[in-house]
This record gives sequence, C-alpha cells and structure tokens, in this order.
Amino acid sequence: MRLAAFRRIDEPAGTRRVGLVVGDEDRWSIHPFAAGTEMITLLATGSAEREGLAEAAVRSDGLRSEEVVLLAPVYPVAMRDFLTFEAHVDGMERGHGNPGPPAQWYEAPVFLFMAPHAVTGPYDDIAMPPDTERLDFELEIAAIVCRDARNVTPAQARTAIGGYCVMNDWSARDVQSREMTLKLGPSKGKDFATTIGPWVVTADELEDCRDADGFLDLEMSVTVNGERVGGDRSGHMGWSFEQLVSHGSRASWVKAGEVLASGTCASGALAESWGRSGSLIPPPLSVGDVVEMTIDRLGTVRNTIVAAGDVPSPVAPARRHTTQEASA
Repeated sequence: MRLAAFRRIDEPAGTRRVGLVVGDEDRWSIHPFAAGTEMITLLATGSAEREGLAEAAVRSDGLRSEEVVLLAPVYPVAMRDFLTFEAHVDGMERGHGNPGPPAQWYEAPVFLFMAPHAVTGPYDDIAMPPDTERLDFELEIAAIVCRDARNVTPAQARTAIGGYCVMNDWSARDVQSREMTLKLGPSKGKDFATTIGPWVVTADELEDCRDADGFLDLEMSVTVNGERVGGDRSGHMGWSFEQLVSHGSRASWVKAGEVLASGTCASGALAESWGRSGSLIPPPLSVGDVVEMTIDRLGTVRNTIVAAGDVPSPVAPARRHTTQEASA
C-alpha cells in the first residue's frame, strides 16, 4: 500500500497527518488514518493489522489531491546515503582523472551521514543555495527503516525495512569539491535540501519486483524542464537494501525512523555527464528549472528551483597563526 504524510491546504503549516493513497499517479485521493497515527509505527505494524487499518480508513471520505499538501513521508532520525551504483562511480571518477572505480569500492558499501532537517516535501520549491554555480540533482531510491537493528544479517534486515520512496539528493558540486579537498564532507555542498516522497510504498507491495538475486528492480528516470536527462534501474545496485542495513548495523545501531538511500544511479546526476564529457553539458541547474524524478511503482517527485528568500552572512576565513622561531 501507499502511505502519505499530508495536511489539508487550509490547515496550519505544522499540521501533520498520515493517510492511505488510493488511485493512480494522475488521479489519486488520500483517506486519513485515525488522528495520532505515526508513519513509522504504521510501517512496523504487521501486514494483516495494517490492512485492517487501511480498510477502516478507506471507508471514510477521501481527500482529493488538490485539497492536500503532501509532506515529506518521514522526518528522519538519521539519514545515510550509500554509493551503490558502479556506473555512477565510474563516471564521477573519470571526471577526476581516474580510470574508474577504485578497488576499495568493491570491498564494502560506504556511506555518508546527511542532514535530516534538510528534508523537503515531494513538490516543495527548492531555494538556490549560496556560493554555487553548479547546482545538481541526484536520482536515488530510499528505504525507510521501521525497526531498530544491530549486528543483523541481510536476511534479518528485511523485516527492518518498512517501505521505499523516491529521493533527490540535491548537491552544490563546486562547494562539495572545495570541501572534499580537505578529506572531509561534503557538508555545505549537500545540507540545504533533500527531497523524499511522494509517499512510502510498503515493502510487501514490491516483492514481485525482485530480480533473481533478490534486488529490487525498478525503472528510474529524471527530467529537467520536461526533457529526460538520465535514468537507470535499481536492480543495478551493487548491494541490496538488506545488505545496506546489515552493513550499517555492524557494531552499531540502525534505528527506526532512519532513511537509507542507494546513492545516485547511473546517469542520475549532471556531474556524471560532466565527468564523462569534460564539459558542463547539460548545464547546471538554475532558478526556474523544474526537476522531476520518477521511479516505477514508487511515484514522482517534482521540484522547482527558486531564488533564495534570504541572504546568509559571509564566510569568515580562518585566523592565521604565524609560526615563530624559538628565541635563542
């Protein structure tokens, strides 16, 4: 089933409800669950009980799409972004003058922690971040964790995944590049926005989408201003989501409410094209551009780049300390 977080258009911005999505991508409605229903709790509920709650919800009047504002399905307690698509790594490495993925990439799935408070709704406008001339998108699929996990096997990890959604990991590539010359980050290159949505599709709904190795195999695509600029299949991931949860839980906790993302798929970012061609074609994103990402069975997120409404303070350079020779 599809589960959405939303508020009615006439409700205050802080209002948050959870509902069942009914209908197709072009014509859908939301049937609210009982007040106080939490997304993560609902995802962790057994299938039979969740179906009963859904049947009760669908008996109530539904809200049409134009009557609601879709919110980010969850506000994560933590976010991890992995690097699982070999072809994307290849393109990015070639942009740095390397022959392809380093040998270390094949050894284990690496990830970075993201900024949970930067999460945006599926149709929210995205303000142009400061200090960048190379704004980019990243087409990813994300898993929503609904149960705590520690030192679990991939088989055990399957019950920790409540569902999946579309994710756009927005990136300021020039800022990111400067930060990573210091072997840290990215930080300000990625902490301004991460779009997830439009809703969560429960894991049991996608069992028929697994390939022979048990990987989810869904078509992924991205357009800018209506023109397709990239796409791939989630079945090309180097590790399954169960393996990602298992790896993240090694001697550590993966907690209910986390979002674990696949990383960018092949041709799912402009920077990959820049790396392969050696030129900024297609061009970086600019104010007015509309980025739309669709993953089969998961839905579509659509965001417009807008001018920033406020101006941050300038960055202060480091205070320098002059090294002095010790006096004799």
